[in-house]
Amino acid sequence: MQKRVLILSNHFITLYNFRKELIKKLVEDRHEVFISMPKSKENNFFSNMGCKIIEIPVDRRGINPIKDIGLILNYIKIMKKVKPDVVLTYTIKPNIYGGIASRMCRNKVIHTVTGLGTVYIQDMWLKNIVVLLNRIAFKGASKVFFLNEDNESFYKQLKIISRKQDTSIVPGSGVNLEEFKYIELPTSKKIIFTFVGRVLKDKGIEEFLLAAKELKNNYDNLEFQVVGFVEESKYIQLLKDYQNQGIIRYLGKRNDIPQIIAGSSCIVLPSYGEGRGTVLQEGAAVGRPLITCDTYGCKDNVEDGYNGYLCKVVDVDSLVAAMEKFIKLPNEEKVMMGKKSREKAEKEFDRNIVIKSYIEAIEKIVNGGE
Repeated sequence: MQKRVLILSNHFITLYNFRKELIKKLVEDRHEVFISMPKSKENNFFSNMGCKIIEIPVDRRGINPIKDIGLILNYIKIMKKVKPDVVLTYTIKPNIYGGIASRMCRNKVIHTVTGLGTVYIQDMWLKNIVVLLNRIAFKGASKVFFLNEDNESFYKQLKIISRKQDTSIVPGSGVNLEEFKYIELPTSKKIIFTFVGRVLKDKGIEEFLLAAKELKNNYDNLEFQVVGFVEESKYIQLLKDYQNQGIIRYLGKRNDIPQIIAGSSCIVLPSYGEGRGTVLQEGAAVGRPLITCDTYGCKDNVEDGYNGYLCKVVDVDSLVAAMEKFIKLPNEEKVMMGKKSREKAEKEFDRNIVIKSYIEAIEKIVNGGE
C-alpha cells in the first residue's frame, strides 16, 4: 500500500552520496516520497526520480538554537501539509528539529545518528543545550539507527534514548559495490597515500600533513594527496604552503572518487571520530588498505594488520608508525591486504544491507507493527 515518506536532509550532496539507492527503492515500491532540503540546482536529480522537493534553508554549521527556531516552524508547516506516514531524518539538525516537529505533529519518525558532530567531540559550551534538545527530539521515536555501537552507548549514557527504544546498528550508509569496483593494487614503486574528506580539524588533516612532511624527508618514493572541500578556511593557506613545498598535492573537491581511490596505494583518515567513515568503506570496496584511528566509527572498518592499520587519535608519531608499517610491506602483502579490504566490504559494507534494514523498519512502522 502506498505511503507518504518525508525525508529531512541538510544538503543535496549528503542525500545523493549516501541515500539515493534507498530513495530509489522507496519510489520503486510506489511510496510517495517528499524531500525537505536546502535549495540547490542539483535537487532536480530527485524530482526527476519522482520525488516531491520542498526547499527550505538549513544552516549546517551554525549552532545557535534560537536562530534555529525558524527551522522547527518550517518543519511543522511541511508536516501539516504533507501529513506523512513516517518521517526519516539524517544528521544533527534534522534529527533535533525534525524530531521536535514530529513530536508536536504526532508523526512516526526514524532517526539516523550519522555521527556525534563537533559539539560533542570538542566539548563545547553548547553541549548541555544540544543534549537537552536531543532528549526532547528522540523521545518516542519509532526507530533510531546508529552507525556504530559506541555512538549508541553514548546516546544511552546521556539519556538521549532509553534502553527500551527500538535501535539498530547499520554499517554506515554502506557502499555501492558496483560504483566502487575492485581494482587490484598497482605494482608501481611509488606509494600514494590519499586523504579523502572534508578538510577540517576533526578529520585529522593536521596530523596527516605533519606525517606527510616527516615521511617525505625519510623516503623518496612517496606521494601524498588531499581530496575534499575545505570546510574550515584556516586550512586554505596551509594546504597551499604544503603544496608549494612539494609535500602534498591538493586536488580539491572531486566527483571522481572511485578513480582517485583506484590510483592510490592506501587510504588514510586520521579522524577523531566518525559515524562510520564512508570513505574508508569506499577505499575497502576498491581494494585498498586503510589507515585510520582506533576510535568510534573508524576502527569498525579496519582489522589491524589484516586490511590496514590503526593508530592513536591526535598522535602524529602513531600515524607515522602505521604508515611506515605499510611502506615496509612487500608489494604482494600490500596487494593481499587490499584483497582482504574488498572481501570485508562485500561481507559487511554492501549498501544493499543498509537499504534492506530501512525498508523493513519503514514497512513495520507504517503498517502498525511497531
